[in-house]
Amino acid sequence: MVTVHRAFGCRFVIFSNDHEPAHIHVVGAGCEAKVQLNGEMGLTLVWHVGFKPADMRRIMAEVLKERATLLAKWDEIHG
Repeated sequence: MVTVHRAFGCRFVIFSNDHEPAHIHVVGAGCEAKVQLNGEMGLTLVWHVGFKPADMRRIMAEVLKERATLLAKWDEIHG
């Protein structure tokens, strides 16, 4: 597990032994979310547990803003 970004008290992580499609896990305060980075509609929220709707809106906006960097990190980790 590699932390590739931090925001709002959350860690944005990529697991080194994870699978396609490219995605990020967001972990913080006992909550977790998984966001696909390159879906047909851009970002896709795959699932989340514990985050409030307002928190998820902030997280999704942050992932969208950092998407290019996160995809580059995914490629760096997974080749």
